[in-house]
Amino acid sequence: MIVASFANVLVWAIWVVAAFACLATGIAVISFTNPFYSSLSLIGNLASLAVMYLLLSAEFVAAAQVLVYAGAVMVMFLFVIAYIGPNSESPWMGGPSWQAVGAVLAAGALFIEIVVVIGLKASGHLSHSENVGTAFGSPAEIGRLFLTDHLLAFEITSIVLLVAAVGGVILGAHSRRDAPDEMPSL
Repeated sequence: MIVASFANVLVWAIWVVAAFACLATGIAVISFTNPFYSSLSLIGNLASLAVMYLLLSAEFVAAAQVLVYAGAVMVMFLFVIAYIGPNSESPWMGGPSWQAVGAVLAAGALFIEIVVVIGLKASGHLSHSENVGTAFGSPAEIGRLFLTDHLLAFEITSIVLLVAAVGGVILGAHSRRDAPDEMPSL
């Protein structure tokens, strides 16, 4: 009995630490002005989300979170940031008003989604459970879905990531070409 309660307290403590780490690193992502530090904070955020997935017994999703997002995608982000350099001007410097409108619209959409979910839960529409098979969430089932039912979306995602990497290289080459030559003359 004591061992079970200690394990329960330990799980809750890990959950609280992971939740606060998720919130802190999320705030750090948007508050850092240096994009390199912001990307490192995003890696911490993805790692804390992976811990929360482990607490939900979603081991495959946690491993995919670490390997795919915190690993491959963030390495690509860091590569692009390092290639462009810290001195390049952001295209949104000066704060155009369309960003404020977009932020308000996104916040409004999120608020509406929260209200709808709370309303559905309160009315009992979300209380009906579906029959979930034993293969649900297994790596074999996820792989089958990726390579059969959702193959087009999977391939489009890989093409978008490739275009993002090529765009980063082009932006980096453009910013290096426009920068004055900083080589000291002998």
